[in-house]
Amino acid sequence: MNTVDMEEKKTKLRTGYTTGSSATAAAKAALLSIINQQKTETVDITLPKGTFLQIPIHSCEFESNKAKCSVIKDGGDDPDVTHGAEIIVKLSFTEKVDEIDIDGGEGIGIVTKPGLGLEINKPAINPVPKKMIIENLRQVGEKILVRKGIRVVISVPKGRELGPKTDNPRIGIQNGISILGTSGIVIPFSTASYAASIRQNLDVAIAMGNYTVVLTTGGRSEDFAKKIVDLPEHCFVQMGDFSGYTIQQCGKKNIEKAYVVGFIGKLAKMAAGVKQTHVKGSKVDMNFLAELARKSNAEETIIQSIKKANTARHVSEIIQENNVKGFFELICSETYKHMRKYSEEKVPIDVILFDFDGKTLARKSGEQGIL
Repeated sequence: MNTVDMEEKKTKLRTGYTTGSSATAAAKAALLSIINQQKTETVDITLPKGTFLQIPIHSCEFESNKAKCSVIKDGGDDPDVTHGAEIIVKLSFTEKVDEIDIDGGEGIGIVTKPGLGLEINKPAINPVPKKMIIENLRQVGEKILVRKGIRVVISVPKGRELGPKTDNPRIGIQNGISILGTSGIVIPFSTASYAASIRQNLDVAIAMGNYTVVLTTGGRSEDFAKKIVDLPEHCFVQMGDFSGYTIQQCGKKNIEKAYVVGFIGKLAKMAAGVKQTHVKGSKVDMNFLAELARKSNAEETIIQSIKKANTARHVSEIIQENNVKGFFELICSETYKHMRKYSEEKVPIDVILFDFDGKTLARKSGEQGIL
């Protein structure tokens, strides 16, 4: 598929809305249903940048001074854990004139670690969604707020079971999901949201007093890394395909040491200087790997079979079958060189290459040279 096709495909992907937008819509619908004394079926909400978004209301119950409305979270075409979850808002009036209080109920996670910009032991409702709810309620509740206050309680019945499927437990949000969103819209396959989660993970580690982190390419490499690096859970950061960005952030945030951990596929790309290693965005360069085999004194027949290899894993098998010494060390060494450069030489790095059973194939760090 060429770039134009990729772009066209991208533009056809459906956007969705965040948990923050869902909660805002449910809150606005609840207030409107009290004011109008009728069910609200859809609402227009104002997003942080001033644009509007129409959201359907899933359920709506109201009395003269309280209401309960819900929205089904729609992640669009983004692979989102919270897609399809029901976001419920109970809205009632208080005696605190002109005040809007927002709280979390069932399924909203509780913050247990610093570094998130949220109060410890309080619900994980981020500042942007909070502000969005308040502004949207003020738009329609002006006359009510002259005489009363408003209390909003957000709950997500499935939140407790969805929480562990997100990064929340790692960054210290327990027993539920977060109410998130900076723009209000979920952009499919958004690199922005992934980048934000990487920064957040680093911020939590720092706030907990840990300046050593373990950057892994995914869940399996993280599990293997935990067996050889003894650090708290929040020090493990799944950088996924964003190796260049993650180590750059480590440099900016004064991280004192970063382990870079992965398998042959991702590390082969990182060794070749690829900053973003997504499978569609970059291919493993077999000529580059053949050249590393040549530097490792591999025979010409082996070099040629590497050039024709199917995958990086296939290359790994060829190297091991033929007992080529020094090849995996060169992968680590080249990865180390590029990652140091992306960190502007600020972060000491320890690169670990695992095989698919968790055995360390090679390792390279500045202090110890090649191990």
